[in-house]
Amino acid sequence: MKSSRLFHPAWAVAAVAFVALVGAAGFRATPSVLLHPLHEEFGWPLATISTAVSVNLILYGLTAPFAAALMERFGIRRVVVAALLLVSAGSGLTVFMTASWQLLATWGVLVGLGTGSMALAFVATVTGRWFVKRRGLVTGVLTAGGAAGQLVFLPVLANLVQAYDWKVAALVVAGAALLVVPLVVIFLREHPADLGMPAYGGTEVIRPQPVTGGPNAAARALSGLRMAARTRPFWLLAGGFAICGATTNGLVGTHFIPAAHDHGVAETTAAGLLALVGLFDIVGTIASGWLTDRVDSRLLLGAYYALRGLSLLVLPSLFADVTGPTMLVFIVFYGLDWVATVPPTAVLCREYFGDRGPVVFGWVFASHQIGAAVAAAGAGLIRDRLGEYNLAWYIAGGLAIGAAAFSLMLRRREPEPVPVVEPEPVVTAAPRAWRLRPSDG
Repeated sequence: MKSSRLFHPAWAVAAVAFVALVGAAGFRATPSVLLHPLHEEFGWPLATISTAVSVNLILYGLTAPFAAALMERFGIRRVVVAALLLVSAGSGLTVFMTASWQLLATWGVLVGLGTGSMALAFVATVTGRWFVKRRGLVTGVLTAGGAAGQLVFLPVLANLVQAYDWKVAALVVAGAALLVVPLVVIFLREHPADLGMPAYGGTEVIRPQPVTGGPNAAARALSGLRMAARTRPFWLLAGGFAICGATTNGLVGTHFIPAAHDHGVAETTAAGLLALVGLFDIVGTIASGWLTDRVDSRLLLGAYYALRGLSLLVLPSLFADVTGPTMLVFIVFYGLDWVATVPPTAVLCREYFGDRGPVVFGWVFASHQIGAAVAAAGAGLIRDRLGEYNLAWYIAGGLAIGAAAFSLMLRRREPEPVPVVEPEPVVTAAPRAWRLRPSDG
């Protein structure tokens, strides 16, 4: 019994999930390395290439709320295997491109759908089924795995592009996705009950209810959106998170490398800097989770967004052909702040929407990706029209400060008042009146 507890299969499931999430993050980060090579080979405007990235980001976000529905109906293993095959096909087919619409179809649609199926819904499903104890820790580690994807893939792919060709990098991504498939098939079990054992930290074997017809997770996701959309906190949270996506994945994640390249920085060096963002993101995410347990989430979000906005306003002055200490300070700070917004946003969704908080957070996360998509396309358009990115950085900085204001406008949700039940009056008999008689005296 001691051995089975020590080597609980939940840890193997979590490890495979981590590998898949690292890969998904790396697959999504790859277009930032390919922007200039595709522009030089095909002559496509950066705005056109950035539009493919935007489609990818939108589908990544919109797929997330429905991915759990597919996992409930068809199982985690099937959905993740299908997602990895989509990513592999989308990346591999790019080597046969001859028109820009094919980039939209491959990297935009196929890779977007594939990586979207391995997003936060995947994390929530795995941790919800396999962990009772350590659920928060595992959730934080798996979420931080998204940052590790940048750390692993970007420098490797940038060196492949420089040493060989962008097509080699695309094929490496396709092959990496295929290599994960056997791990998923062998180790990614559906439920601990399939092995006749409880979840990690649990005391009883809970067998899942079979999913049949009737109301399903997709219908519940849509009803959760309708419910949340009628409230003010939802729009403040979604608006702030949309700006969060615009200032991270959409702008910095997509355009930092080409912007640095414009100032004479080698793409391999810029990719290494962006990978450092991913490294410090892991530290920042865990630290933010620790702070969220101790500090008002509204104040944390306000501070995160305000500091992010100020850093973006000074970023244009930091670019130079030689990376200086100030740029390294920016990289460290931005990495710590990259997804530090996730823990307090998730907690606020739970505070405002109760048991429906996870579903609502899925839609708030979708707004994050929509904001990222708009920023990816918009920054590419600004670069094509003006020949530089400065205006994009300034707009993003102002928006981030606006997101700080949104966060501080959130009011603390008062607990539901407990109805006071008045005690029923106790009816007692009136005291008997005694009358004195002459003999009593």
